[in-house]
Amino acid sequence: MKIVVLDGYTLNPGDISWDDLKKLGDTVIYDRTPAELTLERSRGAEILFTNKTLLGGDIIARLPELKYIGVLATGYNIVDIEAAKKRNIPVANIPTYGTSSVAQMTFAILLEMCNHVHDHNSAVHKGEWTRSLDWCFWNYPLIELADKTMGIIGFGRIGQRVADVATALGMNVLGCDAYKSDQSHRKNFRWAELDELLRESDVVSLHCPLFPATQGIINKKNLSKMKKTAFLINTSRGPLVVAEDLTEALNKGIIAGAGLDVLSVEPPQADNPLFSAKNCIITPHISWATKEARARLMDIAVDNLKAFLGGNPVNVINK
Repeated sequence: MKIVVLDGYTLNPGDISWDDLKKLGDTVIYDRTPAELTLERSRGAEILFTNKTLLGGDIIARLPELKYIGVLATGYNIVDIEAAKKRNIPVANIPTYGTSSVAQMTFAILLEMCNHVHDHNSAVHKGEWTRSLDWCFWNYPLIELADKTMGIIGFGRIGQRVADVATALGMNVLGCDAYKSDQSHRKNFRWAELDELLRESDVVSLHCPLFPATQGIINKKNLSKMKKTAFLINTSRGPLVVAEDLTEALNKGIIAGAGLDVLSVEPPQADNPLFSAKNCIITPHISWATKEARARLMDIAVDNLKAFLGGNPVNVINK
């Protein structure tokens, strides 16, 4: 059985092992695959794994041996799901590997916005503390999160983990989701519709999937509903946010700041308007990328394939 990994470098730049996957078949691993080589490298494969390499219907139709597609991520919009379904090719993703890591990054960004650790560290190393007339100094307002309100849009596994941390920090939590799961065990929590959440939250954190109904959910109209002192955090999907509208909101002081780990186009173009926005932290889509999370992703990908080979496929998104 031939297994091909089209773009394995992001998952595994060399610090985790492919050995468990290699045990399942003749495995070829490419670090990256440009679009013009996707078909050539996929030919003859019964098993294909992709992270961000596009597998359109035209490609799938020209791979007669293909029996299974594994997505090395949670999002699966890079695969033509319907084309695979017509061929009875299951497409399996990795739904739960990064919950703790993404929640951790959400608060890494938020705490940086509140405490400016990097900026104050830089100031100390530039000698500002040495020259200070007082025993301490701060160059930015310092914000305590206790008793503030965090609004979480998308209250699935990651949203709920973010709520756990927010509660531990003494915050109140508003949740917004189409499916209102039982959260009766939570203190200082209640469900809210989107407008109320935007109006009342000191921090709005996005953890919803990208669907037509959520694309551009953070736009000029909705940004105008937020507090001028509010922060926006997006560790979910870039297209949830209209970049031009957020840039305008930040530069005009409509909201106080934003922290983004995702952008609509990745890697971004040099003229992305958010690069010139005030009080905007941008990191290169690394919420998911702790070694621990990537090791879990690898394990689940292998388990998904084992389940398929055993006749009981799991995490299939095109049943």
